[in-house]
Amino acid sequence: MFRKILIANRGEIACRVIRTARRMGIATVAVYSDADVRAPHVAMADEAVRIGPAPAAESYLDADAIIAAARATGAEAIHPGYGFLSERASFAEACAAAGIAFIGPPPAAIAAMGDKIESKKIARAAGVNVVPGHLGAIEHTEDALRIAREIGFPVMMKAAAGGGGKGMRLAWNEGDVREGFDATRREGQASFGDDRVFIEKFIESPRHIEIQLLGDQHGNIVYLGERECSIQRRHQKVVEEAPSPFVTPDMRRAMGEQAVALARSVGYHSAGTMELIVSGADPTGESFYFLEMNTRLQVEHPVTEMVTGLDLVEQMIRVAAGERLGFTQAEVRLDGWAVETRVYAEDPYRGFLPSTGRLVRYRPPSTSRLREGVGVGVSASEHAAEAGPPPTPPASGRGEIRVDDGVAEGGEVSRFYDPMIAKLITWAPSRIVAIDAQIDALDAFEIEGPATNIDFLSALMQHPRFRIGDLSTGFIAEEYPSGFHGAPASDAFLCGLAALAACVTATQSRGAAPTAWSVSIGTRDFAVEMAKSICVDGTPVTIGHDYVPGATLIRATIDGAPVAVQVARTRLGVVLRTRGTRHEARVLPARIAAYARHLTEPGSAAEARHIRAPMPGLLVRLDVRAGDAVTAGQSLAVIEAMKMENVVRAEEDGTIAAVRVTAGESVTVDQILLELE
Repeated sequence: MFRKILIANRGEIACRVIRTARRMGIATVAVYSDADVRAPHVAMADEAVRIGPAPAAESYLDADAIIAAARATGAEAIHPGYGFLSERASFAEACAAAGIAFIGPPPAAIAAMGDKIESKKIARAAGVNVVPGHLGAIEHTEDALRIAREIGFPVMMKAAAGGGGKGMRLAWNEGDVREGFDATRREGQASFGDDRVFIEKFIESPRHIEIQLLGDQHGNIVYLGERECSIQRRHQKVVEEAPSPFVTPDMRRAMGEQAVALARSVGYHSAGTMELIVSGADPTGESFYFLEMNTRLQVEHPVTEMVTGLDLVEQMIRVAAGERLGFTQAEVRLDGWAVETRVYAEDPYRGFLPSTGRLVRYRPPSTSRLREGVGVGVSASEHAAEAGPPPTPPASGRGEIRVDDGVAEGGEVSRFYDPMIAKLITWAPSRIVAIDAQIDALDAFEIEGPATNIDFLSALMQHPRFRIGDLSTGFIAEEYPSGFHGAPASDAFLCGLAALAACVTATQSRGAAPTAWSVSIGTRDFAVEMAKSICVDGTPVTIGHDYVPGATLIRATIDGAPVAVQVARTRLGVVLRTRGTRHEARVLPARIAAYARHLTEPGSAAEARHIRAPMPGLLVRLDVRAGDAVTAGQSLAVIEAMKMENVVRAEEDGTIAAVRVTAGESVTVDQILLELE
């Protein structure tokens, strides 16, 4: 077994690997860029080596610097994590040339599966179902149009070396191809150094299912069940679960056997994943097709660990050290249900725009004791003394909670890297209980600083269609066509929140608190009486809570039902955040509430003429000049943020009066880009 390994990655996955290595008695070496000098993974490792400036191209993608760090520290092996160099055959080859073990598959397998065009040819030859399409690189837009017509719309344009949801465009018509083909090429070049694009048929009402593989260097390969990854936004996974509510035992066996056949055909060992697209319109489940094979550990690997009891990182390390798998296919068991949500630094109320900044408050829900054999579920913040007081325990005992993260309170979410802050994983004996445990834990997940998608994740967990397992990759677009505006709340729940808001305000009152309050939440007004008992609009409401002045999280009961509520004081009341919505409550003594109706918010006519940056990033293109006439929906500029191109469009017709920026400039959120006359 290795005595020391280096982790060629950062953040959550680096912390994840360090935890397992520590449990195995293996010393660890972290690498870091200038942006990560105080990051948790640096503090957790036994040693740490600086490898370059903040941009990934000058640090985490610098293979020579990473191998030099391994040599300097005496690391015998390198775990690449996911992203960065994890699927570069050249890096695995460089490790071998340096006499350092690569904790991953052989270079030939990475190369074979890393090219989406060639991998489909190999899959077809191995007897794997493949999506109909054109498996050659396409050079020009006109060629793309011709091929798309031949395949039949809708089609998917994909970067040949793509992954992680990047370099993909769905085209419903010729206009989509004309607009998206060049953008797909640019994203492929920017993210993967490869601008080749291919086109395949888009399967309507698709589900995204993937099979986890594990193989050793002695020819043993097993599949560890499937993961359902259909809840996606812009082809980026948001929620994953294991097993899938759609997959039957016969489907699982058929998919697993095809995955093993593919892996065997390229001499695969280590952990890997075969991704499949499944037609949700086919109730037999027989219409499943190969998408790609990821020759690395997946972001969503924890759900497989939670239902199998296996530590996949440990298995990867043992395989790289030459050990045989300690179990056979017949011994693989799936126990219970696991759900993972990805907590991103993005604002769902503003079209999911990326967000950056300092984590002023970071308090994940406390983790629970995990099932025997997993042993990897302690958040990075629970390792760091400087992270503040321990997280608050979950609101109920439902399920088990695991947080995989690589941040700590006071740290920064940087524009240089992926916006994922943490992964929240829950396990329970049944799917619904695991989902409900997610809701409880999300309510208790406190993050202040950058905006996050926590409310949106909670809304997904509560959505009736999600709860019955009626999923597809179009779920978010179909269920939130006009964007996200918070999870719906019942009248009874709003009444309970109104009573809680009055209780919080009364607790903070100096002297004798009034007994009659007026509480406004959104467009609803509530009369709250707090004499001998609490009544809202004349109806008794039973409230229990542990609020004390200054607290940011309340453990409460509303008519006996437990709920965690995040609270923040405002000038005229409180903000209560729970169950997927931010409720701004104006709370006033009833005797003066009537006067508040006369208060108005000032506005600015000039402000409406400003076109601002919706996110921080690099202004890669300006499409207009001063004096240009523009129409609603027209592209004005393109901002690159978190490796994705985002188009800024005109909201109405007008004329450009002034241009405040130049292409190539870094812009901040809400910075004025243009002015309309």
